Amino acid sequence: MGKHIKLTHEPASNRIVRTAAQTAVLMAILTFCSKLLGFVREMIMAYFFGASYITDAYVMAVAIPGIIFGGIAGSIAVAYMPTFSKINELEGEEKANDFTSGIIKTIAIISAVFSIFGIVFSRQIVVLFAGGFESDAADLTGTFLKITFVFLIMISISDIFEAFLQYKGVFLPQVAYGFLLNLAIIAAITVSFYTSYYYLPLGYLAGNIFRVLIMAALAKKKGFRYRKKQRIDHTVKRVISLAIPVFIGNSMAQINAFVDKTLASGLTEGSVSALNYGNLLVAMISGLTITIMTTIIYPKLAKASAVSDSERMASILQTGITLIVIIAVPCTLGSMLYSDQIVQVVYERGAFDALATSMTGSAYFYYVIGLTFSAISILFTQVFYSMDNMKTPMIFGGIGVIINITVNLILVRYMALSGLALASSIASICGMLMLLYALKKHYPKIKAVESYSNLFRIVISAVIAVGASYLLYQYVVLPLQYIIVSRTAQLFIAVCFAGAVYMLLLCLFKIKELNLIFGIIKPR
Repeated sequence: MGKHIKLTHEPASNRIVRTAAQTAVLMAILTFCSKLLGFVREMIMAYFFGASYITDAYVMAVAIPGIIFGGIAGSIAVAYMPTFSKINELEGEEKANDFTSGIIKTIAIISAVFSIFGIVFSRQIVVLFAGGFESDAADLTGTFLKITFVFLIMISISDIFEAFLQYKGVFLPQVAYGFLLNLAIIAAITVSFYTSYYYLPLGYLAGNIFRVLIMAALAKKKGFRYRKKQRIDHTVKRVISLAIPVFIGNSMAQINAFVDKTLASGLTEGSVSALNYGNLLVAMISGLTITIMTTIIYPKLAKASAVSDSERMASILQTGITLIVIIAVPCTLGSMLYSDQIVQVVYERGAFDALATSMTGSAYFYYVIGLTFSAISILFTQVFYSMDNMKTPMIFGGIGVIINITVNLILVRYMALSGLALASSIASICGMLMLLYALKKHYPKIKAVESYSNLFRIVISAVIAVGASYLLYQYVVLPLQYIIVSRTAQLFIAVCFAGAVYMLLLCLFKIKELNLIFGIIKPR
């Protein structure tokens, strides 16, 4: 009893954030593998059905329901989170279940109405969305739509269950579901080839049935109990009203993309495709890193907001911004320096020639400038959403569209394709600054940045690391191209060197968030 044993305990906040970081890494790995399986799925589709009116009809029939309703369901799920959090934290789990039951009933009714409308007017919808289809393709698309519009009910309910599970800290099964969906679609494609192509949409139907059943089972395991007689009260109606500005705000990105492509259609042939390919690369980087992180952070912000814990919200926001800067800044700098090489590795083969690489590389270079600012904007937007303030991000989203269009019209004259991509990045920068200003004005207790000098050290580390890797690439790797023949291997060496230098510099600068990364590699 005379000896005192010193026990060192990791702070609870650090454990929570480190666990979230570990989850993010697993989500990234699963997402990447799921996307690879999705690529295999498309290869199988191409092998069996090629580029025919059957594939045209199938692709269009799968896309149309999401275009019409997908954004609405997702917006309701986003608006659901903060209200559910307040009820769960302040009134208890039973009231939270009542509220969730009301939301599920409401969104099921809305999606059922859309589904019936889509089934009844499938032919007219085909004319609206695919007026250029020949009669065979149009008829087949209409037939497929009668099946794919049934997806809406299952997708919308699954979105609510997914938001519920995210609040409960469950993330991985939702990502793993992508494997199940892809396997169901591959099975349907294979069966359809040997029987009848009319069975093609049944893969998506089966996948979405599995999804809603799996999400419901997981939600039940986490304490959800559906209340059959639960009425649609004013709280549910309030969530629907909150979802409207979320939907409008999310639509702004689609408007920007549409404007970019419209203006690009008047430029050199291939400009629209180059913009699309460049944007897809940026979306891939964001989807495998930043989007996953913000998905995990949003429920934590909602929980802190529910109990009016401004200090906790500030801590989560500051950690999130630092992690985004750690990830996004080197990705941005590396993508800018190696834009052509990245495009070559990913796209340049077959009909995708050197000219296409040059155009896509230019678009990618200017698009990726806005990556960090866009990611921070998402995080700021989530702070507003967690506070039930959906209108502020919507308003600034509208201003961002105006900025994007204005700058587009100016830069397209002087920079052509590159000007359109740069205008999008400038709009992202302006959007982030506007949200930062609004955050300081409306919620002064929520300080976004704990230490600007810390962020500066991270940026300097990224600049040195990426710059050093580029020197290695130019003066060591390229002269050895007869030994290191593969362009992928050349780029891989440069990226690994940059990563090693970057980690070393972050250690020397004593960036505390680096402990989260080490904690992922070696859990305590």
